[in-house]
Amino acid sequence: MHICFLMYPWERIDAESDTTLRLVHECAQRGHTVAITTTSGLTIRDSSVYGFCQIIKKGIKIPDNIPRFYRSVEFHKARLPMAGFDCIFMRANPPLDNLALNFLDSVKGDTLIINDLEGLRVANNKLYTASMSGAASRYIPTTHVSKNRDYLQRVLEESDSDKMILKPLNGFGGHGVIVIEKSARQNFSSLLDFYIGADDQSNYVILQDYIEGAEEGDKRILMLNGEPIGAMRRVPASGEFRSNVHAGGTVVKHTITREERELCAAIGPKLVRDGLYFTGLDVIGNKLVEVNVLSPGGITRINKLNRVRLQKQVIDFAENIINSKDLLMQRKNAYRRAVEDANL
Repeated sequence: MHICFLMYPWERIDAESDTTLRLVHECAQRGHTVAITTTSGLTIRDSSVYGFCQIIKKGIKIPDNIPRFYRSVEFHKARLPMAGFDCIFMRANPPLDNLALNFLDSVKGDTLIINDLEGLRVANNKLYTASMSGAASRYIPTTHVSKNRDYLQRVLEESDSDKMILKPLNGFGGHGVIVIEKSARQNFSSLLDFYIGADDQSNYVILQDYIEGAEEGDKRILMLNGEPIGAMRRVPASGEFRSNVHAGGTVVKHTITREERELCAAIGPKLVRDGLYFTGLDVIGNKLVEVNVLSPGGITRINKLNRVRLQKQVIDFAENIINSKDLLMQRKNAYRRAVEDANL
């Protein structure tokens, strides 16, 4: 198979914890042709989309130790047609680069893209979670998305809770997430001015019910093809309510509970329908607070906590889809030949 990772620059990888590196390593160990490129490496020539790629050299031993693989891997560079890849893994960091998706629109019919371009378009911000309906809606905390200051102030005043969560709509990694307490609502107007900004460049913000137990951390549940494959619990640092590892949180082993499996069963079908095959759910209590669809992480830490290799399941999934697609094409060609032979 030929696999491309559309990702952040290779030199920025943290070899000890990076999820994308685990996926790359798994592909290389299986003998696949592996290329990496960045969104800025996409180009068009003669109406075809290419990527300026680094391709892992074939014929060299791939060490089992992943940090060692990162340090020793050798590349050669080439401009390659993106339609020539069997699979493209979208692993660029947030925020979503919509222009990169536009580049890839022309190849999505020829190539498996994980995650699907249309899925990324609809789910790249927190509106995706806030607007879920049907069975999934019971797992979503009451959420208000607006840039109307008067409305947001009224929501805070009328809330039954003593505190709420305020965060930017397009934030990621825990950036900008704060707790608003009613006792300090005299500062709320100033915070809204800061978060929303000026009228001609205003931003949407989220005001969400505070979930009891949030101070004890959250759970990251990795989903593959609508099913949970692993989880960890993230514990905030002392004096911090955000549990993101980048905000100083730590991780501990977590076994997915019955209630969390029910949540996954309610959310999973929508993820699959939207082509969001590999995602990360952030769960507090039994409420879904975010779906990570662009470069979801956590494989390395979950692997260490449970002595598993989740990257194997992800690449197995991609291989199975591609092999099924190839088999379908072979059968179609055989049927076409039978029709053509009948006209001889």
